[in-house]
Amino acid sequence: MMTKSIKGTKTEKNLMIAFASESMAVNRYLYFAKVAKEEELAGIADIFTKISREEKGHASVFNKFFEGGAVEVTASFPAVKVTDTKSNLEASIKGENATWSTRYPDFEQTARAEGFLKIADIFKSFANSEKSHEDKFKKALEEL
Repeated sequence: MMTKSIKGTKTEKNLMIAFASESMAVNRYLYFAKVAKEEELAGIADIFTKISREEKGHASVFNKFFEGGAVEVTASFPAVKVTDTKSNLEASIKGENATWSTRYPDFEQTARAEGFLKIADIFKSFANSEKSHEDKFKKALEEL
């Protein structure tokens, strides 16, 4: 059965933005985990490490939809400065919130409109996951 190509679609661009964002989050959260360990906050370091693995899984799923070639995108990405754990948690909360509340719902809507229902469902599912990440970071910040 022939599946519809994503080449040249807005959904392809959105997948690339999502892939790049998730890939950056993996590294950012690992940096944040290192800071938390240095601050002797092992529990928070574990949260950052666990969520970094989940973000890596998201990136892997997005990557499976690419069909090769180059995808040109224009996007803004957070240039978060790695500082102390409190600031790192606040930045993480902000990033996760933007992803689940705006970015992924917008990407889901575009994918549905373009007829990529499986991709739309993935964006919807991952938005829920990002909300969970935000909640975990909020809880860690409250307990700090």
